[in-house]
Amino acid sequence: MHKVKAVFALVAAILFALSPIYSSGFNGFSAGQFPIPQDNPPVQPAGYAFSIWGLIYIWLLAGALFGLLNRYDDPAWDAMRWPYITSLVIGAAWIPVANLNPAWATVLIWIMWASAALAFLRMGQRDRIWLRTPIALYTGWLTAASCVALGLLLAGYGYVSEQIAAIAMILLALILSAAVLTLRPNTPEYAAAVVWALVGIAFANADPVNWPVLALCGAGVVALAILALRDRPDRLS
Repeated sequence: MHKVKAVFALVAAILFALSPIYSSGFNGFSAGQFPIPQDNPPVQPAGYAFSIWGLIYIWLLAGALFGLLNRYDDPAWDAMRWPYITSLVIGAAWIPVANLNPAWATVLIWIMWASAALAFLRMGQRDRIWLRTPIALYTGWLTAASCVALGLLLAGYGYVSEQIAAIAMILLALILSAAVLTLRPNTPEYAAAVVWALVGIAFANADPVNWPVLALCGAGVVALAILALRDRPDRLS
């Protein structure tokens, strides 16, 4: 059964990595997908920030292949596989859904995040390069992306203003990140993915200058850096 799960994990990683190819790709929700068009919403990172997906796809795929070939019966890997598979299978269908319906896409990305976070918390301490880093990057980016999606939904359907949505969702991302880093210390890769998103949001709010969002992003970067580096990194294994 352990090997079957490892095969499923690799298949899920392959489908997830291929999702931008068999769909039309995704660089953020378009303005017209919401009743209130979201033109340059302050919660959304600059377009370049989405390039992190390329790194995540490749690293998850490489890690899953390594796990199948070398760690299929390792408890440190096996414990995280079901939530990992769940997140990637949903992720494989996410882009087509996002291009059609941002509300359902928001629901799905939160399920992706929850299952990825569970896999992240369950994974073992071994194999930083092949196990810990790819899942940490994936979970960290999903932490930010799920909050961004919810912020766009809240503002796009008129529940709150774009500015309030941005501030509230950045705060939510920071709270979730702090909780995850507290439960799983010594994972700077996770913090790096969230910081990447915060920098992307700051870049998008630099012209015209949106001081509240810029200040919050800056404070968040500092806080996450302190949390991520408070433990001395262990050696690669």
